[in-house]
Amino acid sequence: MDTFRPGTCIKLRPGQTYAGKQGFNYFNGIAKETTGSQAICMHLLTVPPGGRAKAHKHATHETAIYVVSGSAIMYWGENLEHCMETSAGDLIYIPADVPHLPINTGTEPTQAVIARTDPHEQESVVLLPHLDALVP
Repeated sequence: MDTFRPGTCIKLRPGQTYAGKQGFNYFNGIAKETTGSQAICMHLLTVPPGGRAKAHKHATHETAIYVVSGSAIMYWGENLEHCMETSAGDLIYIPADVPHLPINTGTEPTQAVIARTDPHEQESVVLLPHLDALVP
């Protein structure tokens, strides 16, 4: 869908979802594929209780997350050796190429706004299956 006119503002209302490589369903958001954006992707994510991503990283792209509601933990690092607790109101920064694996360990859905410096929804996602077994 590369028929966007330069200089045109576009409004989206999340509705449709797509299955991400990471194992979650994402609401369609701002991306090259939906708006023609050139340097940013932003979408919404709801992680159900017990929901767990596959270990992954975003090659050469930074990620920013705002936790709207709920809570989760995120393992991160070359061998997922670090663990960060997150809850509503937290802003999280993930540098490019840093392996991570989020899990909703709570009893309520966790909702977040996610933005990356990759304009494509999934292009920079690199799965790291050798790390999945490192997290119980």
